[in-house]
Amino acid sequence: MSKFSNEVLELLPQKPPFLFVDKVIERGEGSIKTSLTLTGDEDFFKGHFPGNPIMPGVLLQEASFQSGALLMATMEGSGLGVVTKVNSAKFKNFVKPGDELIMDVSLIDQISNAYYMKARSTVNGKVVMAIEFSCALIEEK
Repeated sequence: MSKFSNEVLELLPQKPPFLFVDKVIERGEGSIKTSLTLTGDEDFFKGHFPGNPIMPGVLLQEASFQSGALLMATMEGSGLGVVTKVNSAKFKNFVKPGDELIMDVSLIDQISNAYYMKARSTVNGKVVMAIEFSCALIEEK
């Protein structure tokens, strides 16, 4: 049995072991809340850092990007969402084995195939990362 919801597996092109969203918690108009429960068995914890494992910041960003892709997947149009710009990534706390990472992603603006978003990730109500990013929806080949 997969820990990933069917919705996530169907809508995201990424697949394990490069999938950083377990499930969609809620959707709103131009927003989405998702989660990732970290078991401690993830490969990146083995080397980042032995004895004091923390989730790498780049993977925290990827979790937000994948959450944004889930938001885009429910809007008009189809294709592959690719990150085109990252702004203002701020890391506030660590994410450790056993944590449930919650990602809140909101659409700021959409112009043609460009989506401008902001995300805020938390663990136990504490902000671990805040970021703004943009994506383009491109045709899959």
